[in-house]
Amino acid sequence: MKLAVVGGGSTYTPELVDGFARLREVLPLGELVLVDPAADRLERVGGLARRILARQGHPATVATTGDLDSGVADADAVLLQLRVGGQAAREQDETWPLECGCVGQETTGAGGLAKALRTVPVVLDIAERVRRASPGAWIIDFTNPVGIVTRALLQAGHRAIGLCNVAIGLQRRFARLLGVSPGEVHLEHLGLNHLTWETAVRVGGPEGADVLPELLAEHGAVLADALRLPRPLLDRLGVVPSYYLRYFYAHDEVVRELRTKPSRAAEVAGMERRLLELYGDPALDEKPALLASRGGAYYSEAAVELTAALLGDGGGPYSQYQVVNTYNDGTLPFLPDDAVIEVRAAVGPDGARPLAVPRPGPLYEGLIAHVTAYERLALEAALLGGRDRVSTALLAHPLIGQYTRAEALTERLIAHNREHLAWV
Repeated sequence: MKLAVVGGGSTYTPELVDGFARLREVLPLGELVLVDPAADRLERVGGLARRILARQGHPATVATTGDLDSGVADADAVLLQLRVGGQAAREQDETWPLECGCVGQETTGAGGLAKALRTVPVVLDIAERVRRASPGAWIIDFTNPVGIVTRALLQAGHRAIGLCNVAIGLQRRFARLLGVSPGEVHLEHLGLNHLTWETAVRVGGPEGADVLPELLAEHGAVLADALRLPRPLLDRLGVVPSYYLRYFYAHDEVVRELRTKPSRAAEVAGMERRLLELYGDPALDEKPALLASRGGAYYSEAAVELTAALLGDGGGPYSQYQVVNTYNDGTLPFLPDDAVIEVRAAVGPDGARPLAVPRPGPLYEGLIAHVTAYERLALEAALLGGRDRVSTALLAHPLIGQYTRAEALTERLIAHNREHLAWV
């Protein structure tokens, strides 16, 4: 089996390789190709990848290349984990929205739109080249904003599926609190990428008893602290939101905080410099502890499980269950079928089939529908360009919603992203 990772020079990659090494029985990897135009990063990351596999006795080969077409040729699956503009663009996404009183964040709000505008055209070009080089390959997208990028890929007819680590991270957290193995915890997870709620936590199997009420009663304070939300809010909701919901439930508080401290991008850039120094050490043959602070926890487990399900022959077209980003297809009846949602799905070589979920109620449906409408407009802006489309998408976002802010944000977005916007 051949896998290619586009953005293979990312500091995330050793996490992914560690998963391939540890879970070799799940995913029989034979060849791994890391594709990245940044030769200096690629050399360091590729060297560590080889040492990680060798340390764990894994027979797979690791190749590195800056040539996309040769790198993805004959691949069974291609994982996308790229960041157009690098941490410098992220730094901008997290700062200029604050000038207008809006959250500065790389995947939601105005910063998230800027990232989508930069990213969608690049990803679609990559996907077309993958289709020519490896017509049957699955494209697994870990590139943010995952929901918008995945919708772009599916809309263009690619064999694509989106992946995020929020659900698997919560599954692991709940398992620790409950004192059970992660495999025993099954989430009823619904919403959109970075806009999700756990509406049930079942132990022992998908039909097991829902222990979410007990989990909130016994560990609500711990969960509230981790989410940085008030405990009474969790008790009132009766569900566990993803930590991205804090941008919606406590927007103004978050803006005040962000204005008083360095950006997350600046923090991550410092971590990346240190990680790349560590990766260059020929004695290092395991992922360093610092990588856990970089983000993307459990990404490797989620990626291995999803890739294995898409490429396996384990018992039928839909043989595994995992939280993914895919077409709605009637799962949430208040959304169009071609909306991309994040839910638990049956996954196999034929793709993903979302499992039925109970309707979440108006508090959640309203916000989900609102953000879905924004994502449609954001994708139109990314595909077609134009100042008016950008402004309309910003006006539609529930964290913005005022025309004066939308106009001011539009000017800043374009000014900071001219080199990435072909239509400017």
